Amino acid sequence: MFKKILLAGAWLAATLAVLAVAGYLYFLGYDLDAQPRANPQARPSDLAWLAGGAAVPAPRGRILAVVSSATHFPDGKKKAGYELTELARAYYVFRTNGFEVDIASPAGGHAPQRIDLDDMGDADYAFLNDPGAQAKATATLRLADVDPAQYAAVYFVGGKGAMLDLPGNADVARITAHIARRGVVGAVCHGPAALLHVRDENGRSLVAGRRMSGFTNEEELFLMEDARQRFPFLLEDRAREMGARFVAAPKYVGHVVVDGKLVTGQNAWSAWATAEAMVAALGHVPVVRPETPEERSVRALAAYYGAGFAAARKELPPGQGFDKMLVLMHAVVAGMQWRLGDAFQLQRLARG
Repeated sequence: MFKKILLAGAWLAATLAVLAVAGYLYFLGYDLDAQPRANPQARPSDLAWLAGGAAVPAPRGRILAVVSSATHFPDGKKKAGYELTELARAYYVFRTNGFEVDIASPAGGHAPQRIDLDDMGDADYAFLNDPGAQAKATATLRLADVDPAQYAAVYFVGGKGAMLDLPGNADVARITAHIARRGVVGAVCHGPAALLHVRDENGRSLVAGRRMSGFTNEEELFLMEDARQRFPFLLEDRAREMGARFVAAPKYVGHVVVDGKLVTGQNAWSAWATAEAMVAALGHVPVVRPETPEERSVRALAAYYGAGFAAARKELPPGQGFDKMLVLMHAVVAGMQWRLGDAFQLQRLARG
């Protein structure tokens, strides 16, 4: 994601701002090379909270994770697919909390996966190295063959493909409407697009009058200036058109909205919390797991945007590692938008 943010500012003013940030970093020295890096060889057995470090509850049922089958945008020039991190993190949260997870897609089979190496953590690599998880991810169930009565919840994974082949899909509507009557419906990032055309047994929009979130217009248009031309709609626009009470946080900061049995996360940084909120909505206290460095940074960024620098610093006590690159990404974004005060303060925050 960091590389995408940098590429999004291909104009002179943004370049100057990025150069200013780079110069500042050069003189302060953030020692980014010393940052802990994810282990590409990680396996579930390497993560204590997955390997029996936490007491796994007795089986509690099944959750269906739905991913896109769309490999490209309609013009064939831009890749689509689903985001690996948004599937992997939720998958392990559900498993650790006693739920079996099945993975389905509109076409079935091997769904197109998008991997951004800048965003990968140990749990994401563990998913790639987990034979059981890979057996499901490379041979997804076909949505038309899914019996929703078998599932306590459905979770829609984000990625740009979710905007292309999930909205208006008859099987998405059938499965979601059935589960919504008695279970939990969850989605993250672009995943909530799948919910926008679903109607309940009374013919009313599933999202009408309900609080929800998803990838915002601001987030979308910052990364893809021609998003309105490439997508059939923007998620936030359509949600509001369907009567949803759309709730947005600052861009690229984790944010989860719970409205009864409807759980939605704003972006990729919301995946952990979205899955755990779904477990809570199912009536269970989520199993405690170690907070990741990325999550500490997201929490600090939320504090910064909500209450300022001092509040953010309190979220990063000495001795606890955090993701400096994520904080610096926000500093770069601020510089590109000429929010120079934020750029300066966020760089200070990244320094630790």
